[in-house]
Amino acid sequence: MPHRVAVLALDGVLPLDLGIPARVFNEACEPDGTRLYSVTTCSLGGRPVRTHEDYRIVVDHDESALESADTVVLATQEPGEHLLATGALSEEVAAALARIGPRTRIVSLCTSAFLLAAAGLLDGRRATTHWALCDALARLFPEVEVDPDVLFVDNGRILTSAGGAAGIDLCLHLVRLDHGAAVASAAARRCVVAPWREGGQAQFIEHPVPPDTDRSTSATRQWALDRLAEPITLEDMARHAHMSVRTFTRRFRGEVGSSPLKWLARRRLAHARLLLESTDLPVARIAAACGFGDPVALRKHFYTYVGLSPLAYRRAHHAPEPAGARASDLQTARAPEPMTAR
Repeated sequence: MPHRVAVLALDGVLPLDLGIPARVFNEACEPDGTRLYSVTTCSLGGRPVRTHEDYRIVVDHDESALESADTVVLATQEPGEHLLATGALSEEVAAALARIGPRTRIVSLCTSAFLLAAAGLLDGRRATTHWALCDALARLFPEVEVDPDVLFVDNGRILTSAGGAAGIDLCLHLVRLDHGAAVASAAARRCVVAPWREGGQAQFIEHPVPPDTDRSTSATRQWALDRLAEPITLEDMARHAHMSVRTFTRRFRGEVGSSPLKWLARRRLAHARLLLESTDLPVARIAAACGFGDPVALRKHFYTYVGLSPLAYRRAHHAPEPAGARASDLQTARAPEPMTAR
């Protein structure tokens, strides 16, 4: 039976964001084309929904769809005056959320994190929302640990995402968790989006790309991605960019939102995850291929940033190797640099 996803649309919903779950989950398929998810969109009372734009959307299902869902997604809805003033949900919305089962996975897109917070579902948890409203979320709900510098936060049963494209990243993250990297990457290709942007990547708040491309660090980032197996120092990267270490670090942080070495460590880790998911290579070879040097360093990074050992991660996320794939393809399985879209 397909995994059942119910998407709740409330008045003020952003139409683009409302379509993200169905667009991504419906592209997750078995090799024979069988869909792995069924997506149902619902509204309060099954009534037409007034969107954030100048039109309404007719919805075929009411909130009873939340009761049988395996995953519930709250589509982006900007918090209304009542919620911002009181921190409380309307009776109708509270009653709808109360219909969600205790084991159901709950996902908020962008500013719908306010709804989860008002329902008490984020108390004592780390969460995110659109960077422009992170301060407001933190002030209104001090029990929530608000992180403004990430694309999404996975707390297990409860997940929150930042604005816009981060909703796509979070939905693909769920597909990866449920069915592995191969299925998620195929879904991403059909949606024509990047297959993987890690949740810890910065939201890139007001970090425009420098107009003078000769002074950008993008060429050096690509240079480093092509040499993940090699030892790379900050000095090496600055030298490649023909800049001093200080200038390079400042420009890199301005473009990417993190330090060069932190970015490099994340790219190494992302590549290691890809290889663990999609190949049967020994952990020692993966550690060497990703520039960690030895399995001990790789395990340390996995425990710190993933919470699992490499072998435990492989057991949980390993996907069958595609027909014709070979271990010799290792050198071409480069981890893509993340997009800088908000």
